[in-house]
Amino acid sequence: MSWSIPIGTVKGTVIRIHITFFLFLLWIGAAYHAQGGWPAALEGVVFLSLLFLCVLLHEFGHVFAARRYGVRTPDITLLPIGGVARLERLPEKPSQELVVALAGPAVNLVIAALLYAALGGFVPAEAAEVRNAGIDVLSRLAVVNLFLALFNLIPAFPMDGGRVLRAVLASRMGYARGTQMAASVGQAVAIGLGLLGLFGNPMLLFIALFVYLGASSEAHAVQMREITQGVVVSDAMVTRFETLPPSGVLEDAVQCLIRTTQHEFPVVDGAGTLRGVLTRDDLIRALRDRGPDTPVLEVMRPDIPVVHRHGKLEEALRLMQEKSLPAVGVDDGNGRLVGLVTPENVG
Repeated sequence: MSWSIPIGTVKGTVIRIHITFFLFLLWIGAAYHAQGGWPAALEGVVFLSLLFLCVLLHEFGHVFAARRYGVRTPDITLLPIGGVARLERLPEKPSQELVVALAGPAVNLVIAALLYAALGGFVPAEAAEVRNAGIDVLSRLAVVNLFLALFNLIPAFPMDGGRVLRAVLASRMGYARGTQMAASVGQAVAIGLGLLGLFGNPMLLFIALFVYLGASSEAHAVQMREITQGVVVSDAMVTRFETLPPSGVLEDAVQCLIRTTQHEFPVVDGAGTLRGVLTRDDLIRALRDRGPDTPVLEVMRPDIPVVHRHGKLEEALRLMQEKSLPAVGVDDGNGRLVGLVTPENVG
């Protein structure tokens, strides 16, 4: 996320562009320039920009479909390999996930149909050569949108086809088992793409790695969810940690950092109530920019929720995931902090 630049917000969803996307744009411009000079380079950059506009619309297909089921999307990040819409949580029912997964490719099919209609229903066969600057932009966009719809339906996480497969399997064999099966299929597809990449397009090696890791990550996330069901927060919380007073300054946090292995420092008032959390990264950044005498209240994250020690661990994990939190506080029921749940500790 730190490598991504926000460029706007649509209906509460922040649109981000990863810094590597601009490097990719320069590389495409250089490749087209080698083909036909500056006019070809400009056309190549315009074509790629329109292509990623289609990718963005694809992601908003997921966003608006998920919103029907009460699932928010904090942000969309555009990468050289495509877009990623970060849902705050998965839809509750397999049928809902099926709709959300199919919404993205459906957008590409609609775009392709509109472009075909605008071109009079005829697209030259040469349009499949998307790198050919001699073919008009709209024809190539029509072909690429068809390709995007079909490619995303490959049954492998993190592509839409993997989620479609998981939704179908989950409706018959349960969510955990369906995810495990879909992840295994995705990893097999990744191995196949990797073998093709060895004998053909090297780009397939990169895609294969992305797909394999995506499938593994999805399986791990669901496995974690299954394991934490029935586990209470007190079974996983950190109980021995250094705290900072609201009157503290960054120099105090530095001393805590030196004598402990903590990454998150809760700011706790005299009544034992959590006021916020100062992370190691925020501490280092603030030391560089503002100095050691800066009050911790000005640097800490104040939006840290507190859960009861006998609450469900999966609820604490959901809060951390939805809001990208460094930690969740745990109280004793009387508002007094007795523990912390952090991603590192859960891991």
